[in-house]
Amino acid sequence: MTLFRDDGIVLRTQKLGEADRIITLLTRAHGRVRAVARGVRRTKSRFGARLEPFSHVDVQFFARGSGLVGRGLPLCTQTETIAPYGRHIVDDYARYTAGTAMLETAERFTDHEGEPNVQQYLLLVGGLRTLAAGAHAPGLVLDAFLLRSLAVGGYAPTFVDCAKCGLPGPNRFFSVAAGGSVCGDCRVPGSVVPSPGALRLLGALLAGDWATADGAEARHVREGSGLVSAYLHWHLERGLRSLRFVEKG
Repeated sequence: MTLFRDDGIVLRTQKLGEADRIITLLTRAHGRVRAVARGVRRTKSRFGARLEPFSHVDVQFFARGSGLVGRGLPLCTQTETIAPYGRHIVDDYARYTAGTAMLETAERFTDHEGEPNVQQYLLLVGGLRTLAAGAHAPGLVLDAFLLRSLAVGGYAPTFVDCAKCGLPGPNRFFSVAAGGSVCGDCRVPGSVVPSPGALRLLGALLAGDWATADGAEARHVREGSGLVSAYLHWHLERGLRSLRFVEKG
């Protein structure tokens, strides 16, 4: 048996037996990890209260063999709260649905258990921190997180220059299959013509320009969210279940 310690975000939980749970976390050093937490469903378990979705925790694992992921599920034997983001998320519907979509996205972008993905981990921590603080609209925080997750995964869209030939923009057309904005010569079937305001908003979200993003018109926010959703679904090859519940601004 080997002892491991790592910090991570709780992505989801599943019931196991009468009082246990399987906890799925995205950790800093070990990527996505599933582990068993014993007795956490008992009403007086303070241990279980720390292992709820959105929680940023420091966890000690007890695993068989020399690796954390491998021979059966490890045990969560100890946990300390780093930041209880869920406290400021679960009581607000818009924040909760946006946060749930962020957790599902992070899990989908970490396909293989035990493989470190520090960029995705740090992106999720920062996204939940921003969402919990309430400084920006939840929908904008979610779209910024989705765009940056795509970029970390190697699917960064372009919202200015042509994705195919590099022609300096702004360009009029947008194609999810081509990788974003495309010029007239590179236009492909299925391309759409977004408003300049929507493209400007998405570029700001990807770059972290919150002054521009916060000042966007509601119609551009709705249009931009539709483009982000379509682009994400194309590259994940199947949609996120949680996105259907997200409020559109």
